[in-house]
Amino acid sequence: MALWTAPARADPQTFDEALARAASDAPRLRASALGVDAARAAAPAAGRLPDPRLKFGLDGFPVTGPLAGQFGEDDFTALRIGVEQDLPSRARRRAERDLAEAAVGVAVADEATALREVRIAAGVAWIDLYYADRKLAVVDQILATLQPLWEAAPSGVASGSERPAAALIPIQLKAALDDRRSRLLADRDAARAELTRWTGDPAASTQGEPPRAGLDPTRLRAGLEDLPALRAYAAERRRADAELDLARAGRRPDWSVEASYQRRDPRFGDMVSVGASVSLPLFQRERQESLIAARAADALRVSSERDATRRRLEADLRRALARQATDQDLWIRARDVVLPAVVQQSDLETAAYAAGRIGIGDIIRAFTAVAEARLDVLDKEAAAVRGAVEISLTYGGDR
Repeated sequence: MALWTAPARADPQTFDEALARAASDAPRLRASALGVDAARAAAPAAGRLPDPRLKFGLDGFPVTGPLAGQFGEDDFTALRIGVEQDLPSRARRRAERDLAEAAVGVAVADEATALREVRIAAGVAWIDLYYADRKLAVVDQILATLQPLWEAAPSGVASGSERPAAALIPIQLKAALDDRRSRLLADRDAARAELTRWTGDPAASTQGEPPRAGLDPTRLRAGLEDLPALRAYAAERRRADAELDLARAGRRPDWSVEASYQRRDPRFGDMVSVGASVSLPLFQRERQESLIAARAADALRVSSERDATRRRLEADLRRALARQATDQDLWIRARDVVLPAVVQQSDLETAAYAAGRIGIGDIIRAFTAVAEARLDVLDKEAAAVRGAVEISLTYGGDR
């Protein structure tokens, strides 16, 4: 069945489809879901009475004296079989149930955190692959457009209209573009491998346009409390409180009851015994109080770590918003100011070349500058869109 379905999964995928595939197929999420299932499966057993113990033995068997080694010759040797049941305190059992429920909450929080991280990784990989494909297409178009000019440079030198050194200019510029193309091929392969990692698509490719998510800084800051990273600390605090209650339950005694049947020689008759035992927490300062202090410190540690994480996330969001705003400005300036200026300069150089005032090397440099400006616009657009997507997926809602 995997072989049959593989070709269908190789179709190009939109941004939303990539996120959906990652959310449904990532092995890390399956592992997190199994962790939730394990915690929920273990919860019903928490707080239950422990299993009873079957007890059996031989009581009162003489080893010295005139009846040594003789079974049944006296009136106190007996074969014993019985049952013993531990009865932990109600506080201990309640704390164990709370601890199991808290473990489920921790597993659910870990699953939500893993889902958020998988969506971020898949979304960023899709953006990287999308823009790597666009940059490669632009480079290929530029190489095809400049090819006639590169071929014309040697003829200009041969005719004497150009200096001999001008023949080297196209070689250098073409080599620089070829280097750029080689780096873009490597970037595309890396992005495709990353997208395959998260979506399971063996030949990942993109289609459609990237999201143009509008960022609302006020709303993003207000939504920090709903982030899985902070909700996980709420689950951790519940678990720490349950462990504290379990430690406090150690100050209360636990009981144990037992009943046994003793089989003796028929001349003397059988016997039944019942009994109970209770733990005596007499040295609480050395045992229970120390454990309680440790668990209380753990609970305070979780609260302090949550506050530190809250501050870190807020600072990270502020830095990310500032960086994305800068990337947005750089992109708009490169697109609306720098590129038109470079194109206009190229047009002027083309007119000068047609009038015979400049040589082929100058016009090649002008056209190459336009190519570099176009690629620079794409680089800055990719950085701006990547930052917006990463911020939206990290600090925004799951949708």
